[in-house]
Amino acid sequence: MIYYGKQDVNESDIQAVEDVLRSDFLTQGPAIERFENKVAAYCGAKYAVAVTNATSALHIACLAAGLGEGDLLWTSPITFVASANCARYCGADVDFVDIDEKTYNMSVPALEEKLQQAKQKGRLPKIVVPVHLAGQSCDMRAMRQLAEEYGFILLEDASHAVGADYLDAKVGSCRFSDMTVFSFHPVKIITTGEGGMVLTNNKELYEKLALYRSHGITRDPDKMTHAADGAWYYQQIFLGYNYRMTDIQAALGCSQMDRLDDFVERRRTLARHYDALLKDLPLVTPYVMDETNPSWHIYIARLDGRQIKKSKQQIFVEMKERGIALNLHYIPVHRQPYYENLGFRQGDFPHSEKYYEEAFTLPLYCSLTDAEQEQIVNCLQEILRNH
Repeated sequence: MIYYGKQDVNESDIQAVEDVLRSDFLTQGPAIERFENKVAAYCGAKYAVAVTNATSALHIACLAAGLGEGDLLWTSPITFVASANCARYCGADVDFVDIDEKTYNMSVPALEEKLQQAKQKGRLPKIVVPVHLAGQSCDMRAMRQLAEEYGFILLEDASHAVGADYLDAKVGSCRFSDMTVFSFHPVKIITTGEGGMVLTNNKELYEKLALYRSHGITRDPDKMTHAADGAWYYQQIFLGYNYRMTDIQAALGCSQMDRLDDFVERRRTLARHYDALLKDLPLVTPYVMDETNPSWHIYIARLDGRQIKKSKQQIFVEMKERGIALNLHYIPVHRQPYYENLGFRQGDFPHSEKYYEEAFTLPLYCSLTDAEQEQIVNCLQEILRNH
């Protein structure tokens, strides 16, 4: 079976993990700081905080930004539920901004219009979470201008976008945002097994992120309420969580970082190959903005409903019968029962809902061969043309 995503682990990765297993530190040792420094340097950010996964990264980013009860977070409907759930963990409310019809990222015009309306109502968001779907950056420069005008915090959900470029800088530089979140799940571009990271250029946010990651505990005398009782002493200064990455995971991440550029280049080659192979099929292939160079975590195509009479479900079934597992990224978050119980309804975000009806994800990972990619397209061609 050819799946939509797959990790790429080599002997160097295995050796890096083995070295940690033979060392004195399995959890909170030197590999974590090495990994944080490596990612921060690669992206051009000042600070990085490694955590258990991107969900916990989003959570502590919201906490560090001071999100709480009565506050509001906006994100895209086309994302994994974690991009919205992070607000609910903090007791805050959630709303959504519809997607751009071409990029499938948060629409800047829709965001600006919603902000104008929200200002009139006196209900502006505290945080906006643009999601870099498939590894293509949102228009962060335009969003930064809106953030300055309307006074909200910009938190990039770049779970798909490690290694991507935007305006001649790496996604994660936080050039236009307050914080950026990465995911290192096995199907992502690099992996730590499970893992995530928050990057920022703001020292105050960084210090809060580090505390929230580890129970709210500090050993820094400058942050304590009184002098330490001894060398053993620590203080919990607020309620934090155990969101710490292990040295085992961080060692794998450090090793994977050595191949990140190779991973991204292979994904870009596969994406270009898909563009060429699919151009004569009744599909819409991905649109890429001039200012971006995606890292291609996934490759999303859309069915042209005017020409295709088969349902998406039929296509998924027939492709699986041929040994190819398609996927979908994502079901609009506002259509999930939890969010419908909060008042969201069908029709609230029409571009996202139309996208859901038509979109599907093709297999894309570094070890996917050219022959396998051609097999995928040949099967898809056979199914679409035999309807």
